[in-house]
Amino acid sequence: MIRLLLADDHNLFRELLLTMLNSDSDITVVAEAEDGASLISKYNENKPDIILSDISMPGKSGPDAIRSIARKDKLVKVLFLSQHTGDDYIYSVIQAGGSGLVSKNIMRSELLLAIKTVARGKRYFVGKTEEELKAIKKRFNLIKAKERKGNVGELTKKEKEILLLVSENISSQDIADKLKLSIRTIESHRLNIIQKLHLKSLPGLIGYARDYARQHSE
Repeated sequence: MIRLLLADDHNLFRELLLTMLNSDSDITVVAEAEDGASLISKYNENKPDIILSDISMPGKSGPDAIRSIARKDKLVKVLFLSQHTGDDYIYSVIQAGGSGLVSKNIMRSELLLAIKTVARGKRYFVGKTEEELKAIKKRFNLIKAKERKGNVGELTKKEKEILLLVSENISSQDIADKLKLSIRTIESHRLNIIQKLHLKSLPGLIGYARDYARQHSE
């Protein structure tokens, strides 16, 4: 029996999925979540075999929630549902630690196949082969590496140090304490980083910082 955690912020869609999943004798839905925060707490409470999650949810997104879970449980298995299944979405799901991505317009039979495939420890990305997934990851890694090389070169040594700390998703006060600087100085540096990297928001900065830290450690 596959124990599944279902996460989607649209109640009607979640109810439809729940009815469909419960009709399969191999699957039991052990918990439901309607946002990223509840997804994390429900996972920790129920320890399901697999998560079936929407990508876009209020507050913390599905991929962000999975990153949080994966810090403690590297074996988490998640299949994402989305209206969009292009290569850029596939890449973002892979980077978040997801095991699969399928369209919300998928047929019932294929969704069940995808769930059971991921539950067995394999990947399922809208019918893509492993060779195609590797090619997608390689292509987007090269794109990001070129972007990072051009933009990060504009940062000062201190700003690069702060960027690495931002990747840990800690507060400006914690960064200030670590570097023995004022919080106002840290926030000024952070604003400069956002402007130099042509980012639009703090979540965008955190995402960029995580990619930078990952490459920095390789």
